[in-house]
Amino acid sequence: MVDITHKANTLRIATAQAMVQVSKPETITAIQERTVPKGDVFEMAKAAGLLAVKKTPDLLPDCHPLPIEYTGIAYRIEDLTIVIEMTVKTIYKTGVEVEAMHGASVVALTMYDMLKPIDKGVEIHHIKLLEKKGGKSDHKASMPDLKTAVIVCSDSISQGLGEDKSGRKIIDKLQPFAIEVNDYSIIPDDKSGIQDKIKSLVSLGYQLILLTGGTGLSPRDVTPEAVSELIDRPIPGIAEIARKYGQERVPTSMLSRAVAGLVGETLVITMPGSTGGVSEYIDVLFPHVLHVFGVMEGQKH
Repeated sequence: MVDITHKANTLRIATAQAMVQVSKPETITAIQERTVPKGDVFEMAKAAGLLAVKKTPDLLPDCHPLPIEYTGIAYRIEDLTIVIEMTVKTIYKTGVEVEAMHGASVVALTMYDMLKPIDKGVEIHHIKLLEKKGGKSDHKASMPDLKTAVIVCSDSISQGLGEDKSGRKIIDKLQPFAIEVNDYSIIPDDKSGIQDKIKSLVSLGYQLILLTGGTGLSPRDVTPEAVSELIDRPIPGIAEIARKYGQERVPTSMLSRAVAGLVGETLVITMPGSTGGVSEYIDVLFPHVLHVFGVMEGQKH
C-alpha cells in the first residue's frame, strides 16, 4: 500500500452517488409501499451499504483500513430513478472517496437484486464521486509571492566544519507549495546574531522566516531564546502540533524547544536541526500554517 505514515490526521469527508433506474411506475410504488417480495428495499440496501463501507479495504488491495466515524445514506426518487447519496467521514491520514463509492455501488446493487423479480428492466447508472473534503488538496494555500527566508543556526556549519542538510531540506520541501526561498543564510548559533538577522529580514519585508538548528538542550543552543525575545504575538499551537506529530514517530521529539509567532507581520518558526525533524515540521504545518497570512489580511479590511 502507499506509504501514508508522513501524513497527519484530518477530518475527511466524501460523498458519492449511484442511480438505480426502474422501467415502470409500479416498481416505484412497490418500493414506497414496502410491498417488494424480498423486503423493504430502502432499509435492506442501507444495511448493505453500511457493511460495504466497512469492508472496502478487505476487497480493494491498495485501500488502507481506517476508522469509519460516520456513514449516511440518503435516497430521493426522480420519476423512475432512485438517486442514492452516500456520505462517509473519518479523522485519519487518507480520504474516504473509495469507501463512499463502494458503499453507493453496493446500495445500488442490493436494490437491483431485490427489484429484479418484479422488474426485469432495472439498470444502475452514474456511480461517481460528488465531493470530497479534507487533506492537503483541500487547503491549497500556496502563496507564490510570499517572501521567505531560511536561516541555518549552527556554529560548526557556519565555520565550514560541516555541510548544511536541514536548511536545504526545508527549501526542497517548500517547492510543492510554490514557496520560493529568497534568502538562505548560515549563521552561528549566537543570540545577538540571530536577532540581528531576523530584524534585518523583517525590515526588508520578509513574511516568513524559518530557522533550523539551535533548538536542542545544550547551553549553546540559544535559537528559541533569541526568537522568543523578538516575538510580539506567540502562536504556541504551531510548535505544539509539530511536537505532537513528531512524538508519534520519534519519542525524543518531546525535547524540542521550538517556538513560533509573529514579529510584526512576519511569521517566524524555529525548527530542529535534523533533516528528519524539519521534514516532519513541513509535513504537518504546511500548507495549513499559511492561513495566518489570510487571517492577517482579512483583519486589515
